[in-house]
Amino acid sequence: MWMQNYDPMGSWPVSTFLAALPVLVLLGLLASGKVSAWLSALGGLLTASAVAALGFRMPVGLIVSSAGVGVVFAIFRIVWLIVAAVFLYDITVATGQFEVMKASIARLSGDRRVQAILVAFSFGAFIEGAAGFGAPVAISAAFLVGLGFRPFQSALLCLIANTAPVAWGAIGTPILTLSTVTGLDVEALSATSGRILPIMSLLIPFWLVCTMAGWRAMCGVWPALLAVGGTFAGAQYVWSNFVGFELVDIVSAVSSLFAGIIILRFWRPKDEWRFDHDDGLDQPSEPSPKAEQGLTAGKIARAWMPFALLTLTVLLWGIPAIKPLGTPAVKKWLDQHTSWKPQVPWLHEKVAKGEAVTGRSEPDPKKDLEKAEVEIVPISSTGTAVFVAAILSGLFLGVSPARLVSMMGHTVLRMAPAIAAILGMLALGFVTKYSGMDAVLGLAFTRTGPHLYPIFGTLLGWLGVALTGSDTSSNVLFGNLQKITARKLGLNPILMASANTTGGVMGKMIDAQSIVVAAAATGEGGREGELLRAVFSHSIALALLVGGIVWVYAHVLPWVVVPMSPAA
Repeated sequence: MWMQNYDPMGSWPVSTFLAALPVLVLLGLLASGKVSAWLSALGGLLTASAVAALGFRMPVGLIVSSAGVGVVFAIFRIVWLIVAAVFLYDITVATGQFEVMKASIARLSGDRRVQAILVAFSFGAFIEGAAGFGAPVAISAAFLVGLGFRPFQSALLCLIANTAPVAWGAIGTPILTLSTVTGLDVEALSATSGRILPIMSLLIPFWLVCTMAGWRAMCGVWPALLAVGGTFAGAQYVWSNFVGFELVDIVSAVSSLFAGIIILRFWRPKDEWRFDHDDGLDQPSEPSPKAEQGLTAGKIARAWMPFALLTLTVLLWGIPAIKPLGTPAVKKWLDQHTSWKPQVPWLHEKVAKGEAVTGRSEPDPKKDLEKAEVEIVPISSTGTAVFVAAILSGLFLGVSPARLVSMMGHTVLRMAPAIAAILGMLALGFVTKYSGMDAVLGLAFTRTGPHLYPIFGTLLGWLGVALTGSDTSSNVLFGNLQKITARKLGLNPILMASANTTGGVMGKMIDAQSIVVAAAATGEGGREGELLRAVFSHSIALALLVGGIVWVYAHVLPWVVVPMSPAA
């Protein structure tokens, strides 16, 4: 058994710099704009491996195994999902339904500010709630490009928009994982997160439009922004506090879409804001006049049907209470025959967490040994639910099986560079996780003391998502550390665990995986570095705003937070 060492250099600032080196290399190469995303990921992975071996004295076999587990995780949990989501989108384009979808949005309003909010924010949140990971950025960004937005601008807007909903993404997976890791009540965590993020949900639509069009243009459409953002925030608060955690995003997104539709029936912007088509840049085509003619309710319903199927299949896959054939015997048979989780013998429970993370001087074999199971889940993966929705949609829309196979092949080929980058980044993330480098970075934030820790604890969640590309993974990485540190500093563990997931969502826009997916979906491959530079300041600013909210709840309005139960 190899024990993680959180200060291998004997000086925590030096050890922290060493632990940050792989991330600095990855982001530095990306930001340079001279190195492709997959080569940047490879550079970061090689750096992480060298640091783990030479600096942290991690055995080479454990390093190789860690990278392998990350690759398998990426294939079944992320790559498969993103490819299936883009495949679904490609089907709607090939069958002409996407033109009808664009026309239905354009008919609501020709104002680009309104379109950006409805697609990037509300529709993107809907996809986040159903599928999560990179799917909302990929689909909503491609949607904006189809509406006539510049590709780079579409990627930027969708990265910023895919923030406030992330804590409840993929049917509440991050919140549920946080509860599992910390042992804290899932409903309390959801409720507290639902008292932090609605403030940001109200703000994000205004932030998006200001980013896209400027302050004055934002003021010209404030009633729509207030209606969409306010409805989303209200539904997010009510559902997370009084109903449950699984469907927060889906309910909030659908409510905000309806709010946008309703207000546009009674109010229109004084001046319809459009793009300047004389700036020398090529613009994608507007929704075709043919698509707008004869736009009936039936045609609109048919066009949006693939995404209705997407919701249905993801719900059937993701919520135990409504899974089909849910009898214990059938479920046991399906689990045994459709998923495999073999343990990696040379890594599973061979790495022990240290006292600084666990709070125990001696490792607990049941809690403190890192598990390493290669999850091969071709049926239960959310990506399979999205793929089923795509196949059913294609058949319903008259696409032959042979053409579906051909389209799937083209989708995979188009996404190949992004797939290579994601595999490298996840391998990097798992090496830093098992070597303890992530924990070293996290522990640096815990040295700020009780007064400032609410802010830095929030930034710890932001860092976790920036490192791993997933709010769920950040909660696994730092959730228990937040709980332990909060108790040591006399803070509410529920609040600080919630700060990890709510602060983490603002790191989603700068994680390399999201950057790569956004660039690939909009055809901007090769501009990942430029995109990272453009979105970084937004990520920092929004994370600090969340940190400010958490600080107020910790030191000024502690009664806002759900109290700890005696058992916890």
